[in-house]
Amino acid sequence: MNVIDLSDWLKNPTLLPDSVLTIGNFDGVHLGHQAMLDKAKSLAKSQQLASMVMIFEPQPREFFSPQTAPARLTNLAEKTQLIAEHRIDSLIVANFDNDFRNLSAHDFAKMLVKLNVKHLVLGDDFRFGHDRTGDSEFLRAFGLPVQILHTVTDHAHQDERVSSTRIRDCLQHGDLATAKHLLGRDYAITGMVEHGDKIGRTLDFPTANIALNRIKPALHGIFAVSVTATDGTDLSTLGKNTQTGVQGLTKGSLFGACNVGTRPALKNKYGVEWRLEVNFPKFDGDLYGRELTVTFLHFLHGEINYPSLDALRQGIAQDVVDLLDWRKQQAFAKSCP
Repeated sequence: MNVIDLSDWLKNPTLLPDSVLTIGNFDGVHLGHQAMLDKAKSLAKSQQLASMVMIFEPQPREFFSPQTAPARLTNLAEKTQLIAEHRIDSLIVANFDNDFRNLSAHDFAKMLVKLNVKHLVLGDDFRFGHDRTGDSEFLRAFGLPVQILHTVTDHAHQDERVSSTRIRDCLQHGDLATAKHLLGRDYAITGMVEHGDKIGRTLDFPTANIALNRIKPALHGIFAVSVTATDGTDLSTLGKNTQTGVQGLTKGSLFGACNVGTRPALKNKYGVEWRLEVNFPKFDGDLYGRELTVTFLHFLHGEINYPSLDALRQGIAQDVVDLLDWRKQQAFAKSCP
């Protein structure tokens, strides 16, 4: 997939193929988004055009109010990878800044023509241009054919709308099953293993500190996770001696006990900061600098503000025991060592 920075392209335009374009935040790339991608792709194929997607970075609500904006389901890299998996030809990343937000509807439409857009696939609530004055009818009057894809609903839950907002709510409440249903896959976060404050070592539970690359995560608490390396490395081979870990969902993955949160028991010493930390039972190895994908399988409980480090140590120990017990009860564990 060709990834185009719109700001750079506008400064030095190159000829792009005639295309079908769909536009949106695509946060989470859920079933509704996937329907948009599939429609754009099928329409492009039928008209012998290229398929193209435009997303905004940061997302508009993050630009206007970063501290109160909804938590990200997917950061830019995750979103790019998920869109690429749908075999879209090009992804345009539009830098949402003051210049972009002040584009008139007319100038926005002119930009689409300059990008060689020949057809658009849009959601029924799509608005664009300064003060959101543009809509599908405006584009049609401008000479750009538009196909509206109506809201995808969830038949299993009283035809509720499939939306990023609803998925965030599910994740916030630990409802991973419904989130998976709306996403069409298990929810996951990908990031590099970074050096942290290494407090886990002092508690006898060392953790991999994985970069979130977002203002705040969409879920928090204690989870069972399955972790894979994005480069395909079998993580068990990185373990020392017999400490090769417990297998996760697939061969080469590791099962982990994960905390996503602000670590309230440690805020007086380390301050308040969102962290994603994974302890790998029965594993001792160096994961620093590796990019890992953390797939969330089971919500155990929310964060607890333990009164002391000793209480925190005991709480972590119990969480690991409970999560390993959960793993043993799952069907996937039957084929895992």
